[in-house]
Amino acid sequence: MSSPLALLQTLQRHSLLRSTVAVRRRHHRSHPTAVRPSLHFPNNALKYWDNFYRRHQDKFFKDRHYLEKDWGQYFSGDIGSCNGKKIVLEVGCGAGNTIFPLLASFPELYIHACDLSPHAIKLLKSHADHKETQVNAFVCDVTEEDLCDRLAPSSVDIVTLIFMLSAVLPSEMPKILQNIRGVLKPDGCILFRDYAFGDFAQVKLKEKDRMITENFYVRGDGTCSFYFTEDFLSNLFLGAGFFTADMSIYQKQVENRLRNVTMDRCWIRGIFTKQDCRLPDSVLASK
Repeated sequence: MSSPLALLQTLQRHSLLRSTVAVRRRHHRSHPTAVRPSLHFPNNALKYWDNFYRRHQDKFFKDRHYLEKDWGQYFSGDIGSCNGKKIVLEVGCGAGNTIFPLLASFPELYIHACDLSPHAIKLLKSHADHKETQVNAFVCDVTEEDLCDRLAPSSVDIVTLIFMLSAVLPSEMPKILQNIRGVLKPDGCILFRDYAFGDFAQVKLKEKDRMITENFYVRGDGTCSFYFTEDFLSNLFLGAGFFTADMSIYQKQVENRLRNVTMDRCWIRGIFTKQDCRLPDSVLASK
């Protein structure tokens, strides 16, 4: 039988253990352990992007009215197919921040629009300007699903990749470009815009130790972003059988007065074709 002194010491140890556990639990609640960046995030992109659109709806991204200024020459004019309409495929359409400004400026377009997130497609279809006669919106994971199962091969004039390719693992990017190549016409083109190496957002993510692989990071909400160099991008498209018709880095200082922060933003733009062809004269004249 234990002595009173031994029993008292045992009770004291249990009391100390319970106190220590309680303190650790309170500390964990107020200082949660940071999730180490891993392939878990890009491998579960559907979950995180669907959550993104459920949280932000169509309010996060601004409508991309600059596309008319940058690439209006590509969207104007008839090609004698699909009742005289140019056929566009927007890969990673989100809630429609690209397609609705395009349709407002070029109502003769017919746009196929796909996204990984079912909720994004739901938001797009509920938009006041959505018309089934102009837009064919569907859920598609272009890293896994063949676009030729949804669209006729070699039927698309223009593919827009606007802040989409950066969201996937670099190892998945060639697969996406090959997928797109199957539905693009021989004289078609890809219009590309995305984040460039050295962007303010990349610098902040690097400071927070959020890198998964080189130049590929996970944000706090679980979505991912890659930051492109010109060499990486041109070699990526060349490896998939595309020629670089044009490429440039665009830099701009953006001031956030509320936070008293000046951000050096960097974007990369490119035009890629299945054939080795020069830019239209109207584009060259505007440079």
